[in-house]
Amino acid sequence: MAKKKYGFSFSWKRALGITSVKQKFARKTGIPTSKVGVERKLGNLILNILYKKKK
Repeated sequence: MAKKKYGFSFSWKRALGITSVKQKFARKTGIPTSKVGVERKLGNLILNILYKKKK
């Protein structure tokens, strides 16, 4: 089993501001930047096309 990390952790992406840039881009465009978010959005789009649901 993996050892759990306690206390604070360091993220170089967060320190450089990459995380906030990705969040701002996703909010403005409506396109998610995470793998899971893209999968959810595409899956929802396909289901809406198949079942012709209107929002």
